[in-house]
Amino acid sequence: MTVARRTLLTGAAATLAGTLGGLALPATARAATATRTAAATRAVPAAATVTGSTPGGQPTADWMGRLDAARPLLGLTVPGTHDSCCTDPAHGTEWSHTQNWGVPEQLTQGVRFLDIRCNGLQGTADELGVYHSDAYQYVRLQDVLDQCRAFLTAHRGETVVMRLRNENAGGQALDPAEFRRRVDHYLDDLGYRPLFHLSGWPTLGTARGRIVLVADFANDWGVIQWSSGSNAYFRTQDLWQTDQLFPLRVKGRAITQQFDTAAADPASPQMYVNFLSYAGGYWPKSAEQTLMDQSVYPYLTAHAGRPARYGIVPMDFPDFHVNVLHLLIDQNFTA
Repeated sequence: MTVARRTLLTGAAATLAGTLGGLALPATARAATATRTAAATRAVPAAATVTGSTPGGQPTADWMGRLDAARPLLGLTVPGTHDSCCTDPAHGTEWSHTQNWGVPEQLTQGVRFLDIRCNGLQGTADELGVYHSDAYQYVRLQDVLDQCRAFLTAHRGETVVMRLRNENAGGQALDPAEFRRRVDHYLDDLGYRPLFHLSGWPTLGTARGRIVLVADFANDWGVIQWSSGSNAYFRTQDLWQTDQLFPLRVKGRAITQQFDTAAADPASPQMYVNFLSYAGGYWPKSAEQTLMDQSVYPYLTAHAGRPARYGIVPMDFPDFHVNVLHLLIDQNFTA
């Protein structure tokens, strides 16, 4: 039986530790294991690669600006982050800690997809706060939008794809009509509408300088509608939990199969999405480390230079996996 993600993340650690093949480690043991694993298997040390440019010579803050304006966004490989604002385990728990870089550094380092999940902002009648389930991340939606606008103003050749989700959790949960009303408040009353592209998958030239809105909330606006499975706009792999034995092997196969499927379907009208994150009974950091070392990095290096687009690829902790982030950026410049 599948357990809801927020139930899993807020459940007792003892229950989580019972997941087959996914025992939670204490922080010290997890850190030691991750250090040994990284030293043994990581071909490019992440700390050595945070240089502002990729091995292929693309500037991480401006890599989209080097692409032809006529390129459809659907034809790109777009590195992203999962639960993009969950940077502090004090705002929830270590189970919900998915990022170390804040939004400005993510964008500077080349991330172009943000996963923004909101509930109502306590003490306000019209605003939205960024949450992980019912845990407020002490970031307001306007903070994220202002950070994106500042980046896009300074880097005119870039765009940001933003999944905006109604998290609908806890005491600040909003029903669909109220969430939609508050988004309208941001677009019109607070003046953010010109910042957004709101009508289907654009070319890169059309999207430059703007946020491409992906709505993960009920609306009839004709904007791009998110799917965690498949719809007219998306074909998504987001296996975050499985009851099968050796779950990270199962997740690893799901990731590489999605890469293969996206590469074999270059003219698709759907955006492929391939989440590299996994939550089912593992610390996010240790799960991501194992997946990167055993599945993602080997796949991307084996296929480097092959003309293919992989779509949106959200991950946890790109600061620990800069080699993968750079491989995804460089994939856009294969012949």
